[in-house]
Order: sequence, then C-alpha cells, then structure tokens
Amino acid sequence: MGIETCNVSDFTHIPVLLKEVQEAMCLRGGGQWADGTSGGGGHSEAILEATAPGGFLWACDQDGDAIEATKRRLDRFAGRFELKRMNFEGLKGWLGARKLDGVLLDLGTSSHQLDTPDRGFSFQADGPLDMRMDTRSGPRAADIVNGWGQDELANAFYQLGDEPDSRRIARAIVEQRRGQPFETTSQLADCVERVCPRRGRKSHPATRVFQALRMVVNREREVLVAGLKAAWSVLGSGGRLAVITFHSGEDRMVKDFMREEARDYDLPVGQPDVPELRIPRQPRARLVTRRPVLPTEEELDRNPRARSAQLRVAEKLEN
Repeated sequence: MGIETCNVSDFTHIPVLLKEVQEAMCLRGGGQWADGTSGGGGHSEAILEATAPGGFLWACDQDGDAIEATKRRLDRFAGRFELKRMNFEGLKGWLGARKLDGVLLDLGTSSHQLDTPDRGFSFQADGPLDMRMDTRSGPRAADIVNGWGQDELANAFYQLGDEPDSRRIARAIVEQRRGQPFETTSQLADCVERVCPRRGRKSHPATRVFQALRMVVNREREVLVAGLKAAWSVLGSGGRLAVITFHSGEDRMVKDFMREEARDYDLPVGQPDVPELRIPRQPRARLVTRRPVLPTEEELDRNPRARSAQLRVAEKLEN
C-alpha cells in the first residue's frame, strides 16, 4: 500500500485562475459559499477574504494532506468556515437544505500530489504505483495495472487518456506483469517508453497512460457527473457554479451539463435532440461564460502547470 504523507508544511498548490474565479463568482461580503476541492486552501482563502466579514465557507477535499494544509491556511478565519474530508459528490448530503451563493470545483491535481513520490501520481520520481487521492480506501493504480484484462486496460488508456497506442501498451503491460507485477511508477513508465520511444517528443510517452489510470483509480468521470448535480442542487437562485477543468473530456462534460441547464426544453430519456421531440420549459441556468476562460500569459509564466486550465461558470435561475 502507498504511504500517506502528512508533511503539510511542504504542501503546495498554486490556485489557478484565481482572479477570474473571484470575478466570475461575484464574491461579495456575506453569503454562504463552498469550495468542493480545497487543495492547499488557496481558493478557499481568497473566498473568505473577499466575503469578509460575514461570509461563511464550506470546504472539503478527499485528500488528507490537503485538509491539513487548508486547516492551517484558514486558521485566521476561525468561526467562518467548516472543513470536511470527503469527495464533493457528497455536497448535498453534507449541506442538506442550505442554499449557497456559489460553489467552486477545481478538478486539477495539486503540485503536492504530483511532487510527492509516495503518492504515485507522477513518473518524474520513482514511487509506489498508488494514485489514490483518498488514501483510506479503494484500489491503487498497481491493482488496476496488475489485475485488469488487456482489453480493459486498452479501452481505459484510449477513452480516458486519448492514447493512440493503447492496445500495444496494454499488451506490453500484460506480458511484463507475467514475470513481475508492477509496483512502482518507474516500472510502468519504462514499460510504456519501450513500446513508444520518446523520439524528440516534449511530453513523456507515459503521460496519457498515467492520466487514464488516475481517472480510473479516483472514479473521476463518475464523481464529476454526480458532483455537478450535487453542487447545482445546493445553489440558491442567482448562485453561481464555477468549474476548473484540465483536460478536454472533463471540459466537455462540464460544458454539456451547463448547456443542458441553460436550454429552454427537455428531451424524452434516450431520445436525440431534434426539434419535434423537444418539451418546452423555462431555462434553469444562465451561462456566465459562453467560452472557457483561460489563464493569461502572465499566469502561465508564474505557473506553467496552469496551461491546461479552463474555467466555466453558470448562474442558477429561479424556477
């Protein structure tokens, strides 16, 4: 099993699109707000500062290191926030009938997670093949790599990582694990690189494979579907949902969710979107951002890891 590190003094997660989030969420004094992915507490801190003196924040994260780091960072706001270790898909159960003014979901992986070898998220340094954001339970990446069939692995690499060589990589993994199970990040990265040599490419050949495994281990697509519904359900009229994504699949899911809430019709379950099948209704949302908001060049100079970030925001309408 992976080792859970708790060196929170070293926890780093530079909040991306911070100014853009503050503006898009219309932060103001007072109100109730939620940060469903508190990370190191950067966005949470900004929300509490902007909503002083009476604003209250509900913050959660499934990563134990993130919770400890956020607790330290928000210490000066004692009495104005509640912090819980949980996945944001549980927001509705946690907040109950409360109606909030805004919810933020930052779907990125923190620098702390990427830079801590014991967490197994990255191949930059050798570590156990773990990748769990919540280290208390669930399968590790090693369990997936060693236990899934060749077709299952190939489909995951292709569908979640957009890996064009998914079948060759899956076949190589299955062949190698017959002699020795995969236990470390370098074992897997080396295996992928043997199948797909770098040959001058800027990114490591294993990048897409690691992304896909992380998404499988943490159920990221399933969680996002449930989490968007949960976040939307706790918003009051005029409340805003802001979501930061880091790859095209997530962005497409967020875009589709927000557009569906913003349209003025429903469709019968399982039916295509054709005019004659549309059932008129009032829109449930207004799209604050028609196109995703991207980091500025200035931000990218400070934080190159923000290069894939995209922000979308929708406002809930009174129904």
